[in-house]
Amino acid sequence: MESHYPINVKPLPNHQLFLTFDNGESRLFDLRPYLTISFFAPLQKPDVFQSVRISPISVEWDGGIDICPDELYYNSIPAGESP
Repeated sequence: MESHYPINVKPLPNHQLFLTFDNGESRLFDLRPYLTISFFAPLQKPDVFQSVRISPISVEWDGGIDICPDELYYNSIPAGESP
């Protein structure tokens, strides 16, 4: 399994992320299934979710919340053009 790292992230409605990866692919990641996990629960608040940013190899939010880049890539779907 080849690893890919996000180089750009944009929060979308309904707790979705529009991600661009280092291989040039754009993908959509749905965070909703993760929001029932206590680690990700703070992301239910819109202002916290909107604070998403690129970290050295993945994405992160305030409070030290992050997601493995492989999780982002392999559990996302191909997206069209940038929204």
